[in-house]
Amino acid sequence: MSRCWPPRRPRRGRRRAGLAAVLAATTLLGLAGCTDAPAEPIRLDIATGSRAGVYYVFGQAFATIVNRELPQVRAEVVVTTASAENVQLVGSGRAQLGFTQADILPRNGNEVVGVARVYDDLLHLVTRSDASILRLEDLRGHRVSVGASGSGTEVTANRLLDVAGLAHKPDDAQPVRLAYLNLDASAEALRNGEIDAFFFSGGPPVRAVEQLVAEMPVRLVDLEVWTEPLRERYSEVYVARDIPATAYGIEPLSTVANPNYLVVGPSVPEDLVYELTRLLMQHRDELGIAHPAAGRMNLQSAIATAPLPLHPGAARYYRSVKP
Repeated sequence: MSRCWPPRRPRRGRRRAGLAAVLAATTLLGLAGCTDAPAEPIRLDIATGSRAGVYYVFGQAFATIVNRELPQVRAEVVVTTASAENVQLVGSGRAQLGFTQADILPRNGNEVVGVARVYDDLLHLVTRSDASILRLEDLRGHRVSVGASGSGTEVTANRLLDVAGLAHKPDDAQPVRLAYLNLDASAEALRNGEIDAFFFSGGPPVRAVEQLVAEMPVRLVDLEVWTEPLRERYSEVYVARDIPATAYGIEPLSTVANPNYLVVGPSVPEDLVYELTRLLMQHRDELGIAHPAAGRMNLQSAIATAPLPLHPGAARYYRSVKP
């Protein structure tokens, strides 16, 4: 008897590594002549981040496109603490797609490969306008959220504090008092005066920051001067990027940025990844309506996923559209 794509999934453990094995044994194409009863769609979990972050918005928009265009697939977003957790989920097969910052990849042993470089994450340091925090060094003695544990923001923010000499030392008379809050909790804590500032790494405009600007006087701190120290100590992925006045309606500034990738498990079938890459590139305008950062993708930069290799399905798509 012929087997249709996708096959029926086992009732138990269908969101775990068993799904990767099912996917690996099938292909997206070859449906012609299939006579078996319709099977349940293959579940495609997309590891994102906080509901107020760009990953979540991007992921929701992409899931909508996948579900509309690939009826054999059922895509759903997964709320996570973002980059580091996403790589762990995808590498272990508990999710099939995920977003991650490039700077967390060298320290992570999980096996993932690239689908596309999608946009650059810009590091936001957000504080109240009436606070005495005008430069990064002014964080001494203040309570600051560096992002949720396991997030890319936590990695980048702690590296920044390190190169600035602000990492905690036992004899530090005025240490930066760290909190580990996700974006939603960070914004709420700043609003309530429970913290003095917070970091978040994402493509502007970040919805939670937009909401804060609309509710209270807010300042973003310029971090451009720390780009080169970060490159020298940690990774050449870091670059300087501008946050324009149009992003939040406040003074423009420059900050540290690093590339943002969509990654996939290497056992996800080539034909499926080909189709996902095609949808990602062909529906950039629709994704850009969901969030401007998603609309900044282009074919020339999408293939630049170093240090990750491209998944064979993604590489095949890019070769097919190469002029």
